[in-house]
Amino acid sequence: MTAPPRATGQPAPVDVERVISRATRRLLGDLTLRLVIIAALVAAPAVLTRTGTSDSPALGLFAVAAVLLALFTVYRFAFSIRLGTLRAMLRTYPLEFWPRVAKRDADDWSKYGTSFTLKISGGGRGPVPWLRAVNVLGRRRWPKEAENGAWVAGDLAFGGILVVPGSEEALFLEIAKRDKATRARAEAAPARHARAKQAGLIGKRR
Repeated sequence: MTAPPRATGQPAPVDVERVISRATRRLLGDLTLRLVIIAALVAAPAVLTRTGTSDSPALGLFAVAAVLLALFTVYRFAFSIRLGTLRAMLRTYPLEFWPRVAKRDADDWSKYGTSFTLKISGGGRGPVPWLRAVNVLGRRRWPKEAENGAWVAGDLAFGGILVVPGSEEALFLEIAKRDKATRARAEAAPARHARAKQAGLIGKRR
């Protein structure tokens, strides 16, 4: 396990609406870039043939590449649902700063993004079980800035959001072990269940 340095102090509060808008812009930017590349791949064979640069049958590979990228782009549109969950969670729960974030060295690959196993602690709060974290936009890089402390919103029995100071990368959180998550939810008061449902943590898949 990587031992994170102790945070020297709490960073400036995070603007929730800015976190949401940044995530939205990042997803739209990614989709726009993909669409531009697809358009270029579709247009390239016609342009090359018309200008006499090339009329090789290999030009058909451009079309194949365009179709494959289009399929992946359609898949990326599904991440807009995750943005809705991010928005609901950050508008339902306040962000609180946790000064220590420790990540295990081993990471797990998934189609929704790399899954990181970590533990948050500090600030006089009680013990928290190991958590699984996945970037809201499916990005696979671990934000090392989080190891100096991070903002967390949610009810960890049901799930939460970790926001990295500075970059404001957002990651979904949930208890890593299913049996512990089930027990924590069973022990939660009805008001916590109602709030979690309002935030989209119950009855919806991320």
